[in-house]
Amino acid sequence: MCGIVGAISKSPVNQLLYDALLLLQHRGQDAAGIVTMQGTKCFMHKARGMVRDVFRTRNMRALPGNVGLGQVRYPTAGNAWSEEEAQPFYVNAPFGIVLVHNGNLTNTTALKSELFRIDRRHINTESDTEVLINILAHEVEVAARDLPLTPQAVFAAVSAVHKRVKGSYAVIALIAGHGLLAFRDPFGIRPLAIGQLQTDDGLEYMVASESVAIEGTGRHVLRDVAPGEAVFIDVDGRLHTQQCAAHPSLHPCMFEFVYLARPDSVLDGISVYQARLNLGETLAQRVISTMPPSQIDVVIPIPESSRPSAMQLAQKLGKPYREGFVKNRYVGRTFIMPGQAVRKKSVRQKLNAIGVEFKGRNVLLVDDSIVRGTTSKEIVQMAREAGANKVYMASAAPPVRYPNVYGIDMPTREELIAADRSIEQIREYIGADALIYQDVDAMKRVVGALNPKLDGFEASCFDGRYITGDVSVEDFAAIEAQRSSARNDDEDSGDERTPLALQNADSH
Repeated sequence: MCGIVGAISKSPVNQLLYDALLLLQHRGQDAAGIVTMQGTKCFMHKARGMVRDVFRTRNMRALPGNVGLGQVRYPTAGNAWSEEEAQPFYVNAPFGIVLVHNGNLTNTTALKSELFRIDRRHINTESDTEVLINILAHEVEVAARDLPLTPQAVFAAVSAVHKRVKGSYAVIALIAGHGLLAFRDPFGIRPLAIGQLQTDDGLEYMVASESVAIEGTGRHVLRDVAPGEAVFIDVDGRLHTQQCAAHPSLHPCMFEFVYLARPDSVLDGISVYQARLNLGETLAQRVISTMPPSQIDVVIPIPESSRPSAMQLAQKLGKPYREGFVKNRYVGRTFIMPGQAVRKKSVRQKLNAIGVEFKGRNVLLVDDSIVRGTTSKEIVQMAREAGANKVYMASAAPPVRYPNVYGIDMPTREELIAADRSIEQIREYIGADALIYQDVDAMKRVVGALNPKLDGFEASCFDGRYITGDVSVEDFAAIEAQRSSARNDDEDSGDERTPLALQNADSH
C-alpha cells in the first residue's frame, strides 16, 4: 500500500516530487523518501513520518537534479518502525541503482537464499524491496556485462526479473547516468501510470501509482503502464518501452477501487469514483432483495471512501442521503508518559455522530468494507446512542474472508470477522438490526464493465483465488507471523498504526 513516483524533467524535480507525494499521501503515512540524480551522483533524504514532516527547506535544497523518484510507505513486509527500511533503496553496483516499490513479493525467502548462494549479494533488512533491487541489479549486471547499457539491455534485465520474482510489484528505479526505469508485474496487480508535459525545451515524463499525482502536478496522463511492460526514459528524455513478460494479463487489485485509491484517480481505464458509484447501485439491489426500502428512513455513509456508494444507493432506494458522522482529521499519535499504560484510541475520538440525523429514525449505514468488525460494532452503538430507532449496515464490498498477500496490510485470517462466521453471526456481533453485503460476482461485473479489456481482478481477500498461483500454506504462515510481530511493535511504540489505516481507517 505504498505510493511511488518518478520524474525526468528539464528543470529541478525536487519540488515536483514533493508535490506528487503529497497527492499520494493516502497510500502511506509511515515514511517518505526522495532521491534525485545530478549527472551520476544521487542525493537522498528519507525518514519516518508524513511528507510534510520529513522534508524541510534544508532537505529540499540538498536534492538537486532533473531526475528523481520518491515514495510514501505503508509497509506490508518488513519492520514498520525501521528507518533503514524506508524507501528508496540504493545499491552502488552496477552503475548505481535507486529503487522504490509498491507491492509485496511472495517468494522473498527463496529469493534471499538465491541472492546469497548464487548471486553473492547480501540482504541486510527484512524488506522485500531490498530483495527486489538486488535482483534487478544482478540482472542489469548480467545483461550489460562488458557492454554499454542500452534500452534493450535494460529490458532484458526486466525480463529476467519477471522470471525470478513472484507476487505484486510496481517499480520505479534510477540507473545513475542512464535514466529512469519503470515496470509492472505480469498481472498488473498494483497500479502504475505514465504522464508527460510538453515544454519549450522538450517532453518531460512522470510515472506514478495514481493518475491524480500526474494530473495534480500539471501533467497529462498518457496511459497506464501495461502488465509486464517496462518503460525506460534515458537521460536525454527519450522514451523506450517494451513488453518484458511472456504471458501478461491485466488483473488489477479490486481493493484499489473499493478503498485504497483516491476517488479522482483513473486506474487501468476505470474511474475509481464511477466504480464506487456502480458498487452503490448493485448494493442497492441487494438491499431491496433483503428488506423493504420502506423500513429505511435515511442513508448515512461512514466517512470517507464509502460516500459515492452511499449516494448512489440512496438515489436508487429513493431515500435521503445525509452526513451523520463528522470525522476529526487531526487525531494524532498517542504519547506514552512515564507510568502510563498504552491508551488505545477510540473510534469516538475520530468520529462524532450528528444526533439530529439519527434521532427516531431507521438508518442505513454504508461502509466501503468490513474487515475486523470491531469498529463497525462501535459505530452501530454510536448510532443507537444518538437516538436511532433501527440501525442497518451495508457494505459496498463483499465479506473479507481471506488474507491479502499482494501488498495490502490486512489483518491475519483469525482477525478477519468474516473468515469463519456467517453473515448472521457477523450481524449479531456488530449489533445491527440487518446486515447487507455486496455480492462478489456483482462487484466484479459492475467494476469490470467500466473497462472490458480487463482480463479479471485480483480479488483474493474476497474470493480466495490468488492470481499468481504460487501462494502456499507456508507463505500464509510466514506473512501472519510477520504481521503479528508488527502488531507487537506497534503496541510497544505507543502509536496506533492499524491495517488499512489510510483515508478511511475509522470505518474498520
